[in-house]
Amino acid sequence: MRSKKRLRAVFIIFLLLLGATVGKLFHAQIIKHEWLKERAQANWDREIPFGGVRGEIVDRNGKLIVGNQLAPTLYFMPAQNPDPEEAAAKLAPILQVDQVKLAEKMSKKDYMVKLAPEGKNIAKAQADEISALKIPGLYTGVDFMRSYPNGELLSRLLGFTGYDGKGLAGIEYAYNDFLDGTGDRIRMYTDARGVPLPHVDDDFKDGKEGSSVVLTIDAEMQKIVERELSQAMEKYDASQALAIVMNPKTGELLSLASAPTFDPANYQDANPDIYNRNLPVWMTFEPGSTFKIMTLAAGLEEKVIDLDHDSFNDPGYTMVGGARLRCWKREGHGHQSFLEVVENSCNPGFIEIGRRLGEKKLSSYIRDFGFGESTESGIAGEAKGILFAENAFGPVEQATTAFGQGIAVTPIQQVQAVAAAVNGGMLYKPYIVKEIIGADGKATQSYVPEMKRRVISEETSAEVRRALESVVANGSGRNAFVDEIRVGGKTGTAQKVQDGKYKEGDYIVSFIGIAPSNDPELVVYVAIDSPKNSVQFGGVIAAPIVGRIIEEIAPLASIEPQKDQVEKEYRWGDPLTQEIPDLKGMTKDEVAKQQYTLRIEWHGNGKKVSKQLPVAGTVVNEEDVIHLYTE
Repeated sequence: MRSKKRLRAVFIIFLLLLGATVGKLFHAQIIKHEWLKERAQANWDREIPFGGVRGEIVDRNGKLIVGNQLAPTLYFMPAQNPDPEEAAAKLAPILQVDQVKLAEKMSKKDYMVKLAPEGKNIAKAQADEISALKIPGLYTGVDFMRSYPNGELLSRLLGFTGYDGKGLAGIEYAYNDFLDGTGDRIRMYTDARGVPLPHVDDDFKDGKEGSSVVLTIDAEMQKIVERELSQAMEKYDASQALAIVMNPKTGELLSLASAPTFDPANYQDANPDIYNRNLPVWMTFEPGSTFKIMTLAAGLEEKVIDLDHDSFNDPGYTMVGGARLRCWKREGHGHQSFLEVVENSCNPGFIEIGRRLGEKKLSSYIRDFGFGESTESGIAGEAKGILFAENAFGPVEQATTAFGQGIAVTPIQQVQAVAAAVNGGMLYKPYIVKEIIGADGKATQSYVPEMKRRVISEETSAEVRRALESVVANGSGRNAFVDEIRVGGKTGTAQKVQDGKYKEGDYIVSFIGIAPSNDPELVVYVAIDSPKNSVQFGGVIAAPIVGRIIEEIAPLASIEPQKDQVEKEYRWGDPLTQEIPDLKGMTKDEVAKQQYTLRIEWHGNGKKVSKQLPVAGTVVNEEDVIHLYTE
């Protein structure tokens, strides 16, 4: 009886255990099947990554500026190849790398080795040759590298990507989170030794393409601007140069250029000082006379001067706080209206405007125009500039600030301020990105004009525009004059400072122009650092460059010819100009037979002209040099 009870108990326990086992198997095989399968596959899978497709960078018209090109990358699974040394011996000659170092990398105990940098971003021809070898354990992953269809164009704004495809400078860095993409992956299932598992199909994991960045830049305008800077660098043997073109009605930056440039595809070969410094936002210097536009606008707004009916006598200097502050014209300009003060860029005249304003109002207007703070353009590396502190803004500082000396500002601050002075008085934030476009082609983020504040009235702005047009027609900016385009502007010549002292004979010359002056669509700023081979004045060097840029980009900005511009009368000493002919394709003898009066400098030993600077159709002074480059 006792044994029957024991037997029954054992049987019940057996049934319970069997039921628990069956239940566990049902739970594992049916209910938890997919979860356990995924966990197992995670232990078995070996992924071969495809490079992420990074978003493109395009100009305002959709023209490609930075794209992608296919660049295969090699991966090696040591467990699938018993002789990595032999594999390295076959690969090394094709990759043109050290065989011993490659064999050492391929002999690692890792389940998968990325052969980088030796086998990263290889050419398609190399990939085809390697594929024909059919080396066990060697796989080719799809990768991408940046391509630049316009070469060095915009390089100091765009920046570049690094070894891992991430942005390291410029737009590539500032908008990396938008541009970055995640690549597709092939999932292979193997055991611990790397042997493929039977009855388990390989898998594919989708990635995500990066978003494209649409710039406000106009690529065709940029080409014209960069060409002019390149010519200026060569003609004047300058150390560097910069230019900005902005729409004053919106704050959109249409061109942003620095010279010299670099090749973003080979940034390792460039001087870091070049690719780390986007001059229009990074560089700070004394603005010189271009800053006088702000003093003029403030004086007109506060009605302390009248351009036509107030007069001022300039003996060549003025005394302020015991200091003698001279005009650039040593003998002075004599008796003149305030319109002539602006035309002549007379320092004592602008000191007088600053004196009438008073230190508080002058300082207030300068800050209202955006100086002393970032423009918030969104461009990496932007500086804030340097203004006098309020407790250090005495009579001398007030006087020198009025004509653009003793302070340091950035070019983009100057363009932002001048735009406000001529667009009706509204200070707009400069911006460089127009839209972010997702992989589906739809805009995920848009940027629109942002007005910060009104600085002056429309009436004052109209008077500023009138004065600036008069500067180009009758004053120091005459070299920026363009037939049938109403151009206004202001010259700037600033002596460079080093260790708190002015450097003798070393200047930054500049010119800021507007067009058309009656209803500005463009503000164009050009600065040339340390020019040589010429008189160092903004009106001599920078003004004609701005004039040529405006003349060429006006059609791109839909600016129509205008007949009602202020007439420019020829003055004795004005340079004679000539339009450059098209010399491409000609031989030296054929060029000589044309008997051009222009000076020609030849470059290269070829037979025919393949390139010329300046390009055909450019209007230059007769003493200028044409550079001809042979094949």
